[in-house]
Amino acid sequence: MVSLMPTLFLGHGNPMNAIQSNRYTEGWRSLALSVPRPRAVLAISAHWYVPETAVSGDSSPETIHDFYGFPRELYEVDWPAPGSPELAERVRQQLLPLNVRFDKERGFDHGTWSVLCHMFPDADIPVVQLSIDQTKGPEFHYETARLLQPLRDEGILVVGSGNLVHNLRAYAWGDDHVQPFDWAVRFESEAKALILAGRDRELAEYRNMGEAARLSVPSPDHFLPLLYVLGLRRPGDEVSFPVEGIEGGSLSMLAVRIG
Repeated sequence: MVSLMPTLFLGHGNPMNAIQSNRYTEGWRSLALSVPRPRAVLAISAHWYVPETAVSGDSSPETIHDFYGFPRELYEVDWPAPGSPELAERVRQQLLPLNVRFDKERGFDHGTWSVLCHMFPDADIPVVQLSIDQTKGPEFHYETARLLQPLRDEGILVVGSGNLVHNLRAYAWGDDHVQPFDWAVRFESEAKALILAGRDRELAEYRNMGEAARLSVPSPDHFLPLLYVLGLRRPGDEVSFPVEGIEGGSLSMLAVRIG
């Protein structure tokens, strides 16, 4: 019997987390040990933010190093998890009549592999990525996720990877001791309260949440993966925040577990 899978949103933060051991990476490892072993993973990453909905269909995806200015060691990481054309087609059919492009060349961007390499270091679980259509508003992404709910019954772990608060213009580069900005703390607290109360649609309308939301989400790419996780919520699902912290004053590392 296949267990009902939870669904996870992970604040992935700095790409260097991929090769470091810290409280965030240890939290991701603990999360992986706390959930049933998935048959496969469907990842929605902030870093596949394009003007279309697409699903990765390569059986042997490459590890994409989609960043610059980091140590050589980070560019040498290869996380060779297999893809799953079968799951990609399953996702595409589940999202009908939405037109979803089957991308046979897409690899894993760092929003996916930098967290999954800690959760599943043996790289032995198939992974498929679903893009985020940048031409659509938050409600579209929330409703799209709701169409994917049956995957939870099929042993598929859906992981959204982004950051609830993601303002790199305000980020205190090189200052490891800076305190979180008041607006970042305020928006994260308001978001957590809405999630706990089951008021997901109100959070989807974050643009109506005032100045703290505007500063915390200056662009939607890192916020929208959260809506895919919330869209998979079912009545009675437990909610927890297994990883917390705000880096550089303006980068939330919050993780959300549903179920």
